[in-house]
Amino acid sequence: MKLDVFTHVFPRRFFDRMLEVAGELGDMGKRVRGLTTLYDLDRRFRVMDEFGDDYRQVLSLASPPIESYASPSQAVELARLANEGMAELVEKHRDRFPAFVAALPMNDVEAALRELERAAGELGARGVQLFTNVRGRPLDEPEFFPVFEALAERDLAIWLHPARGAGSSDYASEPKSRFEIWWTLGWPYETSAAMARLVFSRVFDRLPGLKVITHHMGGLVPYLEGRVAYGWDVLGERTTDEDYFALRASLEKRPFDYFKQNFYADTALFGARAATVCGLDFFGEDRVLFASDCPFDPEGGSLYPRLTIGILDGLEISDDARAKIYHRNAERLLKLEP
Repeated sequence: MKLDVFTHVFPRRFFDRMLEVAGELGDMGKRVRGLTTLYDLDRRFRVMDEFGDDYRQVLSLASPPIESYASPSQAVELARLANEGMAELVEKHRDRFPAFVAALPMNDVEAALRELERAAGELGARGVQLFTNVRGRPLDEPEFFPVFEALAERDLAIWLHPARGAGSSDYASEPKSRFEIWWTLGWPYETSAAMARLVFSRVFDRLPGLKVITHHMGGLVPYLEGRVAYGWDVLGERTTDEDYFALRASLEKRPFDYFKQNFYADTALFGARAATVCGLDFFGEDRVLFASDCPFDPEGGSLYPRLTIGILDGLEISDDARAKIYHRNAERLLKLEP
């Protein structure tokens, strides 16, 4: 079994309404409008068939975040359409899509909590996708904490997806990011920054059972292990306007240990073997899940699964470890029958 846990889709009714609301949305909006595998099921099934009868996909909504282009009332409507559409796909094609993770209208927290209850309780969502910021606001703002509380109470995992556009400039002297640096280098940074904010805002101390699956193998964290470990062991020694010494003392464990013990990571690394080995070494075989980011590749969905499967099959690891990565870890987190 190969259970691809981070694949993206646009249910047809959602996509039609999104086009009405978002119009000529730029950046990721431009990218997704031209990617027919997101909403064309026949093409998606042809892609999936390339990887055998034991290949399955867990569905989540594609970027951009609903709240980035929709008003609160529109975001509620779009989240409902997305979740109903994904639930329908799971119901009709459970042999291909065993589960979906819900979208939430995070620009209206009360509505997000209601939609979480509906999606998980009525539609069968097995988790929730959150983006690394809400219209530029960090996830650790107190307003968003009830969402984390509700997820922890329900024991639902978070699929943490980066969100950043060209408006996040690379240099203070420039109005925008150029050459799509905002995506290639910015998204791994976004993921890592969101992870750090959850750690240092003590979300895991308050909700120790919270489960967070970080897209793209935890962003920069595995590759900056030394800085994350020993650099944050001296948190406060580089800062003069805030008391980070007191913050460090208040944490229940070493900062590094949160990154190692409180996050999961997926293998959606666009065919990078060295990065896969590095991430697996950092997170360990019990906290890494197979994912390809289908269909976001130059071939419209075929390339990234093929490359990722080739890497995982070629790693010098035990068959038991490979099975954990391919499906057992996901089955445990999503509470799916083996």
